[in-house]
Amino acid sequence: MGYTPVTPFGRVLDAAQMARLRQADTPRPASFTPVHGTLPAPQSISKWDMLREITAARKSLGLSDRDLTVLQALISFHPGADLSGGPGQMVVYPSNAAICARLNGMPDSTMRRHLAALVSAGILTRRDSPNGKRYARRNRAGGVAFGFDLWPLVARREEILATAAAERRATEELHHLRETVSLMRRDLAALVLWGETEHPSLPAWTRLANLGILSGRTLRRKPVREDLLRLQSVLAAALAELGLLLDLTSPDEPTAEEMSSNAADNEQHIQNSEKDLIESESGVENMAMADTAQESRQGRAPAPLPLRLVLDACGEVQTYAAQKIASWRDLLTACETLRPMMGISPDLWHEARRRLGNEDAAIVLSAMLQRFAAIRSPGAYLRRLIQKAGEGDFSPTPMILALMRQAA
Repeated sequence: MGYTPVTPFGRVLDAAQMARLRQADTPRPASFTPVHGTLPAPQSISKWDMLREITAARKSLGLSDRDLTVLQALISFHPGADLSGGPGQMVVYPSNAAICARLNGMPDSTMRRHLAALVSAGILTRRDSPNGKRYARRNRAGGVAFGFDLWPLVARREEILATAAAERRATEELHHLRETVSLMRRDLAALVLWGETEHPSLPAWTRLANLGILSGRTLRRKPVREDLLRLQSVLAAALAELGLLLDLTSPDEPTAEEMSSNAADNEQHIQNSEKDLIESESGVENMAMADTAQESRQGRAPAPLPLRLVLDACGEVQTYAAQKIASWRDLLTACETLRPMMGISPDLWHEARRRLGNEDAAIVLSAMLQRFAAIRSPGAYLRRLIQKAGEGDFSPTPMILALMRQAA
């Protein structure tokens, strides 16, 4: 037979199939690029590797997990582990009953619905026989098969690989952003508890605690990237306000006027953001702060702990200071003296200060000194903390709070 029909037998053509048929009838110039923007496919590819890539790219391809289950069953009817050849050379022709049996008894109507989704997404091509049956027939030219052609998996290989890689990057970024927001929320809750103990008369604790509760609700509802960026901005402002409320000191300490102005600005920012969170709980999506959060999405500035809290939890570090530690600069100077005694090399200490920041590096070393007897290898311990910081999964707050609970 010199003609192989591609129209569906006894089924209505949809827009996607009509577009593919029109494309097939259109003469292709020498520089023609296929409809999916792919280069000529390689001669042979692993069918299971392609299934894994399609699984990674399924959201962009508009496929469900059940669609992929049907695709996996259909691919299993193809002999061998690789796909190779051109259109019409990779046709599988199992009956509906055989496909349903391989799908552990999936109903025929359900299976056909998922097959239609795969065809509509351009993952499969129907090659129908004159009577609508699926079969293979040999002739002098070599034979012809009617069923489902797997050739689009080969033709769209480059596109699918690129889409899968983009989906993996987006998933990894979302995971990192969610971890960052979770750490910020944890720091917020811990510092609010400590602040309520130290300064119970301040009215801001209830508002900041409520912000932490609303943030937790947002995280439980699997927020999208824009929600997380907005929440990151809200929590960053809240942690900055906490720093002022707890009367933090730093080498570049702001003036009283600057602290008052910053506190007022941060409070207004948080109040507006908290209102947005409450509205979001009612189904109102407000992304007004996404642009601000975009600038810091690669990582968060560590929430500074009160110096007094660090010194209360890590009293041993005072022994190595030439004078009473009254500022972060004094603590860092004491750690410079302490560092070689703990077996921390200059290069590792430089890396800790670069990756953690001077204040957090000093906090970590002070906490390590406080429980030095329990640390087998201080260098390896610090190196692991630096690695976690690079992954966006580190905050010194739990270390200090754990030491305070132990002392209590």
